[in-house]
Amino acid sequence: MWNQKGMTVIHNAAKFMHGFCRRCCKEKFVSGVDESHRFHRRPSFISCNIQSCCVSNPPWRVLFFGSDDFAVESLKRLHASRGDGADSVVDSLEVVTLSNNVPVRKFAEQHKLRVHEWPEVRARGRFDVGVVVSFGCLLQESLINTFPYGILNVHPSLLPRWRGPAPVFHTILHGDKVTGVTIMQIRPRRFDVGPILSQKLYEVPENSTADELGGSLAALGAQLLIDTLRNLPERIADGTEQAREGATFAPKINSSLSWLVWEDQTCDEIDRLYRAIGSRVHLRTIWMGRAIKLLDFVGKCNVPSAEISNFSAIPGSIYYQKESNTLSVCCKDGWVGFKTVMLKKRLSAADFFNGYLHQSVFKKSQSQNGCQFQSYREKSQQNSTSLLRNKTCR
Repeated sequence: MWNQKGMTVIHNAAKFMHGFCRRCCKEKFVSGVDESHRFHRRPSFISCNIQSCCVSNPPWRVLFFGSDDFAVESLKRLHASRGDGADSVVDSLEVVTLSNNVPVRKFAEQHKLRVHEWPEVRARGRFDVGVVVSFGCLLQESLINTFPYGILNVHPSLLPRWRGPAPVFHTILHGDKVTGVTIMQIRPRRFDVGPILSQKLYEVPENSTADELGGSLAALGAQLLIDTLRNLPERIADGTEQAREGATFAPKINSSLSWLVWEDQTCDEIDRLYRAIGSRVHLRTIWMGRAIKLLDFVGKCNVPSAEISNFSAIPGSIYYQKESNTLSVCCKDGWVGFKTVMLKKRLSAADFFNGYLHQSVFKKSQSQNGCQFQSYREKSQQNSTSLLRNKTCR
């Protein structure tokens, strides 16, 4: 028979257990009951502290910081690793995110995970380890220090190469053949400089886009995160500081990268640029004094020299290939093709040719070269301002 004090403890169990893992609660609960199941005192687990709580082995109490689809992959794996079995890695899982519309928040709400509003995060004594993936904000040292095992980061590159917010884009943009994922412990005040706990190489597939590569690295990083958490104390003990040599920075992708410079860029460079940013930022050039977008890139084109013998093929020159319905544009070392352009509306290569490139149109200009695609050099402004103000060829 339970006495009144015992019944009070049971009634308030949720309050007593708040902030403590199931194992700790179970151990402390049992320790507060004698053989006859009668409570002699208030259960001692309410005085549990961060240093003495059971944090030497998984499952861990995890606080996850993230925002985008790349981060969701790791959050999914953490959520799937919860449970009471011997192989479980996660005991409790809560989430910190930045806004209501990001994928991480949607996943957390769908799976009924508790969500903390940034920057109001109260973590002291409640978690063993933090995990940050594509969060975009520096975490304060005082917050990092509330986690006995610190905060881990899943980073989609082989650090120290491509530190920064856009490693996948720069991997594609610079033509890296090999990349990978890194699990590291974060440090305050700087991104991506902490000790490396785990790394796994990944060969970049030929012709891969940034979106495709990001998806593959997200899955690889999520698995490596779980593997690291299974042996976290050992991984931390064996962690290595990042080398100073070979460090590179991967800044955010911005629209200035989308301007094509036909005289300077090769076919391969334009191809990598499109695969890196094309799904987010359309490639751009200048046509008859106005900015236009080039869509549906098809790669390097073979334009027979006999077909362009009637004009001088210089960078920016345009040739319409009727058989493939492609606009071929001359660059530094060859020709690249596009299926669609965007002026005031989307135009197929055939529509653009009939409306702007047909011989009857060229008769209105001095020469074919006078209406070629022209490069816009954002850093070199000597002619760009006047160029963008012109509306017709003269």
